[in-house]
Amino acid sequence: MIRGVRGATTVTDNSEGKIVEATRTLLEEMIKLNEINPNDVASIFISVTEDLTAAFPAKALRSLEGWIYVPVMCMKEIPVPSALEKCIRIMLHLNTSKEQQEIQHVYLEGASSLRPDLK
Repeated sequence: MIRGVRGATTVTDNSEGKIVEATRTLLEEMIKLNEINPNDVASIFISVTEDLTAAFPAKALRSLEGWIYVPVMCMKEIPVPSALEKCIRIMLHLNTSKEQQEIQHVYLEGASSLRPDLK
């Protein structure tokens, strides 16, 4: 079964260092909580809000050992008025035998406001 693992975080400013660091922290937490092996990952989509342009967040994934062959794509979020700013979102597609309710989605920093029901 392919399941989606969601995650999101925010950064304080539009800099390559902040974007890559926050994305790496988010990915590491998603991997740890869901016991993810890169060989079980079908693909990863990473989106950013329009105000984040300093770096591709996928750069963070390439710095993780064993993740070099995982397909990843970066894209922009829809610019909805009053949406959370400086936000990075991840959708990781995972081959797993876990049930839907066993998947642990991760929302860090300001992005914790996106899914208060998962706290």
